This record gives sequence, structure tokens and C-alpha cells, in this order.
Amino acid sequence: MNRILALALLVAGPLSCAAQATGATTPADASTSFPPVPAATPAPRPAGIPPDDRLEASGARIGKVLINRKNVFDTTLVEEDRPIFRFANWLHIETRESTIQDKLLFRPGDRYDPRLLLESERLLRAAQFLHDAHILPVAYDNGLVDIEVSTQDVWTFQPNVSFGRKGGKNSSGFSLEETNLLGTGKELGIASKSSTERDSKSLMYRDRQVGGSWWSLTTKYADNSDGSTKELELERPFYALDTRWAGGVLVKDDRRVDSLYQQGVISNQFETRERQQTVYGGWSAGLRDGWVTRWTAGVSSSKHSATPSTAVLLPALPAQRVDLVYPWVGVEWIEDDFRQTSNLDQIGKTEDVPFGWHTQLTLGQATTGLGSDRNAGVFDLKVSKGLQAPPKHTLLLTGTAKGRIEHGDPAGALFGTTARYYYRRSPARSFFMSGSYDRGIRLDGDQQLLLGGENGLRGYPQYYQAGDKRWLFTMEERVFTDWYVFQLFRIGGAVFFDMGRASGGPPAAQAASQGVLKDAGFGLRLGSSRTGFGNVIHIDVAFPLDGDKSISRTQLILETKRSF
Repeated sequence: MNRILALALLVAGPLSCAAQATGATTPADASTSFPPVPAATPAPRPAGIPPDDRLEASGARIGKVLINRKNVFDTTLVEEDRPIFRFANWLHIETRESTIQDKLLFRPGDRYDPRLLLESERLLRAAQFLHDAHILPVAYDNGLVDIEVSTQDVWTFQPNVSFGRKGGKNSSGFSLEETNLLGTGKELGIASKSSTERDSKSLMYRDRQVGGSWWSLTTKYADNSDGSTKELELERPFYALDTRWAGGVLVKDDRRVDSLYQQGVISNQFETRERQQTVYGGWSAGLRDGWVTRWTAGVSSSKHSATPSTAVLLPALPAQRVDLVYPWVGVEWIEDDFRQTSNLDQIGKTEDVPFGWHTQLTLGQATTGLGSDRNAGVFDLKVSKGLQAPPKHTLLLTGTAKGRIEHGDPAGALFGTTARYYYRRSPARSFFMSGSYDRGIRLDGDQQLLLGGENGLRGYPQYYQAGDKRWLFTMEERVFTDWYVFQLFRIGGAVFFDMGRASGGPPAAQAASQGVLKDAGFGLRLGSSRTGFGNVIHIDVAFPLDGDKSISRTQLILETKRSF
């Protein structure tokens, strides 16, 4: 019976998996020592291979590149050598060797460079169809270094019947998704989903490496209850630190209904149409002394119109329109400082955390002479940095700024900053804090900052507070166990406290604000190590400590997220 349930858990949607897995009272294998070891952990570096610095100094070159692929379940392990897991492996189409080779930044005959091995690992681990990847030299003879690339697949075909709940609202859906089509790394998906915003039927196809190149093609189409979305993107990105050029084109047409909220209730609606077109090119001198500088330039057209909907009986706001056509230039600085860890935002999985400075700045100028409806400067800034004093303390900082400059002042502008702090108390416990602050300046009439169950204030309904200023503070005590339920889910848990407020904006929103809101609760975390669809399943129970009497005193949140 357990074997049948295990296969059902593997092929079911993430949230239905959560509902069934939590019914297990005894893990299938409680002998795994903490911390959980990633399945693709390589063997130690063989004796007789010189250190990396000596290999580089000697001018060693790469000989053979050996690809060691593992299926979803490693049947060489006693705990995974079971009929149900062998059957699951038989159903799964393994990633092709050529798909893995296409993501490597080195080839036989190249100079040996350990940095490229580490960066290739990161590229492989970022692929949605792999659980983990490790690359190391395994043999050395006469100036040639043989390299072994070890990877482990995840289950990538998913007929998904999902159910979620957060902020007092339910969502559901059905989809068929494949993120490793025939082992090629291509993605294909059809979906039918229902949420608080809209019902949607969609089709998506993505090929991140067209013909084995670094060109990426993405196409999307969605037929929604409130409009439609069409998107086409063809791009050759800066895929690695030493990439010298990039370029691409994006076309998107989106029709939808956007809502403004007060205390979780719709106060106004807009029939929105957004059309975007961008073409750009980029150049870089590559990695120099641990830093990368990239330059980009392009032309963008962004046309946004929002017409008040007749479905809302409240006094309608005026129509909103922003049409911008502008050339732009961008610069990006990256510091090569990435570090490997585990049990930070995932459970039992190797995480590549960027600690170096990463800054992106784009500046453009829209004019009526080019077809814009106004003269305006356009800006977009992103900055991030990681800090680590003793190894137990990690601080990750980000800042953003995006909007326009009209008549010398910001307009439609959003500024934000976030800090995330991790204190690793022990291998099995960590303390987490995060704080964020967002500020809107002269927001357009259809813009607002929302706070509620949908974005971190877990004890309250969705969109409960609104304004042009928002802050949120969270504390969590996290626990990572060695339970590995059915060899499918690694188990963790959290006790949390949230506090925040959204305020400002129109007088009506200010009048509806109830001050600072707080909640507390606890939750279960299921780390999905066998599928590529959502890394951590959250099952939370939250208790609001403020708010009006209409709020349920217990909020249940079910969702799949990319982090703990």
C-alpha cells in the first residue's frame, strides 16, 4: 500500500502531495543522518591529481568529459531499490547527455579552469530538470585532465491537480507540464487554473537552448476570463560571467482586468491593455579581476491603458494612459562571489548563493517626437549584496527603483529595499528574519501597494491593506529534520511572527487602514527533492492578532513556493 501511495505522490500535483504526505506518521527512512546529503554528491577527488592552482599553472588541458547521469531514484541505494521506484525510473525519460553537455562552459581540449567547472555546476543546478550537479577532475595524465559531470534527474512530467489557500481565498487548477521534453530540457505546458484574480487556460513552450546554442525561445498564450495574454521572446542572454555579447527581442500583448482594493474588497476595477515591444543588444569585455561589466542598448515601446470598468458601482477613477517609446542604455556590474550551502532556503539541496555585488541600471528617454504621449525619463535600478561574518550569520540585501521622471519629479515610481538575515543555530535549526519597505511616489491611478495573506502577512485576507507605502517584518524559527518520507519529501517546520502595514494613498485608503497588523503561527515544510515543480510545499496555520471582527481567527495557507 505504501508503494502505491508513493507513486501517487510522485505524479500528483504539489499541493495534493502535501495533503497526502502529511498523513504519514512514520517516515519511510528515518536513518538518514543530518544534514540530508544531496543525491548527486560526488566521490572525493582521486589521489594523484594535482591541486587546481598547479594544473592551471602547468597549462593543463581538458581530456575526456565523462557524463554520469542518475535517474530520479538511485537504485544502487538499498532504500531506493524498490519495485515502485524502479518502475518510476522506467517511466521517466532520462536527460540526454547532449542536453547536459550543452550547458557546460568547457569542452575537451580547452585549458583547465576550475572556475568554469564551478560556474557550469551552477548552470546545471539552475536547470529545472535536475536535482543536483557536481563536476570534478577524476584523472590526470600527460597534461590532460579528465572531468566527470555527475547529475541526478527529477520527475518532470506532471499531471497536476492543485488546490491552494492563502489570505482566506482558494485557488485550484489542472495542468499538464513537462520541463524536460524527451530529455532535451525543453518545456511544454497546458493549464487551466482558477484564482481570486481570474480563470485562465494557457499554453506555453520554452526552449532555453535552441539547437544546442545559447539562444532561448519562449512563447505563451493564455485565454483568460478577463482577457488574454500573448508573448514571444527570442533572446541570447549573458548566460555566463565571461559571455561577450547578448541580444534579443520581446513582444507582449496583455488584456486583463486589474482591481484596486480596500480591506480585501474590490473598490475599483480597470480594463487594462498592456503592449510591450523591445529589441536590444549587449556587449561585455568578460570577467576581469573578479568583476564583470556589461553594456546594453535598445529601443522599447510600452503602451499601457486602463479604462474604468462599468462592473463596479463605486465612483470610478479617471482613465489611465501611459504610452512610452524610448531608446535606452544599460550597465550591469557583477562581482564573482558565489558560495555553496544547504538548508538556507531549501531542504537538503545544494544552494548557490550570490554574495558579491550585483548592480543593474537602465536609463531611457521618451519623447513625443518618437510617439510617446509625454516627455519622460525612464529608470530601472536593482542592487544586491550578501554579507557573511562568521559562517553562522548570513545577511542578504536587495534594493530596487523603477519608474519615470516627469517635469523633474518621480512619477509612477516604486522604490523598495529588502533585508534577509539567517542565523544557523545548529545543523538542524536556524533563526530567520526579514524586513522590507516599499514606497510609491506619484503612483498612477491604477497602481497601489497591497499587503495581506498573498504576500507575507499570513494571518489576514488577501489585499487587506492598500496604500502607497508598505513595510513588512517577519521572524521564523526553522527546523530541518532528517525525515525523508517515502524517499520523496524532506521534512521541515517553522514557527513564525509577521508584522506590517500598508498606508497612505487616496483618502479612502487612509480611512480604511487599521494601523499595524500582526500575526503568529506555525507550519510544515515539505522539500520536494524528486520533482522540478515547486521546491517547498508550505502548510501554515496563522492567527491574526489585530484586524476587524470579520476576519477568521484562524487562517490556513496551502501553497508551493521556491523557498522555505
